Amino acid sequence: MADPARAARLAQRIKVVVAEALRKSVKDDRAEAITVTDARVTNDLQHATVYYTVFGDSAAQEGAREVLDAKKGVLRREVGRNLTIRLTPTLEFVADEVPVNASHVEDLLRQARAHDEEVAKLAEGAQPAGDADPYRKPEDHDGAEHESEYDDVDIDAE
Repeated sequence: MADPARAARLAQRIKVVVAEALRKSVKDDRAEAITVTDARVTNDLQHATVYYTVFGDSAAQEGAREVLDAKKGVLRREVGRNLTIRLTPTLEFVADEVPVNASHVEDLLRQARAHDEEVAKLAEGAQPAGDADPYRKPEDHDGAEHESEYDDVDIDAE
């Protein structure tokens, strides 16, 4: 088993090598829309998962997946050439859903802000339903302290 820090460094290097190989070695127009976002390597350095995003519609995403599946051997060869490890890890390509999820969260936050503004507009001239000060206060009888019903109880008595 390799050191997890070494696996993380190797993953970052694989990310860079795959991105460069997509730009230089893969001669397909569909590969231009692919952005490598992350890479993860198992601790035994045998398998690498490369995460990617594609800018465009679903047809562009499908085309990018086909290119990556077809050129997996070329990309693995480039990784093997540029790394100084005994065995070249297998590559698995996974579409990264983080940007899609992030845009969905942004839309939800935008909607929440709009609802907050509507509530603030409704609350501008609103009055409280009860008294201005709804909290109970102990009654003050001519400056004397408030007496409790438990003042006559002897705590030490058994």
